[in-house]
Amino acid sequence: MMTDARNDSDLEDVIKRLPRGSGIIFRHYHLDASPRKARFLSVQAIAKTYGHLIFLAGAPQLARAWNADGVHSRDHNRSLKNGLLCSAPVHNMREINAAKRSGADIILLSPVAKTRSHLGKPSLNRLQLRHLIGFCDKPVVLLGGMDRDRFRHYADLDTHGWAAIDGLR
Repeated sequence: MMTDARNDSDLEDVIKRLPRGSGIIFRHYHLDASPRKARFLSVQAIAKTYGHLIFLAGAPQLARAWNADGVHSRDHNRSLKNGLLCSAPVHNMREINAAKRSGADIILLSPVAKTRSHLGKPSLNRLQLRHLIGFCDKPVVLLGGMDRDRFRHYADLDTHGWAAIDGLR
């Protein structure tokens, strides 16, 4: 699951319903540093109670300082990982190659469908998804307009799972 202002009001309830061992990517870019850290710590406490991993979108140094399980970023530096899991958002082959070079552990491939996060941009069709997934050497998570029903539609693709901002509400 991905967090932001859109799903903040019912975040705790959604986290409690996630399958045990799910990953949560904490974004909340709309908050300044101090309230963002406070919100991260509250979400982290709930996540840990339910056996979930929590990634911080941002710099590895900050993720480590906040005791996140991982970092979510396009700009990983292998030397800064230092025990953190790393997820990377990708939309095309160039970004997949960059994620591979940076040592990303998990690839989030998007947009699978129309989404508010990529307004006006075309989504990837099934052939494009299959092609891009084939070049990934790490687990792939589908993102962008995803929900449980849409994921079932893509069950034949070699993916680890799906993530959503709005699709879990």
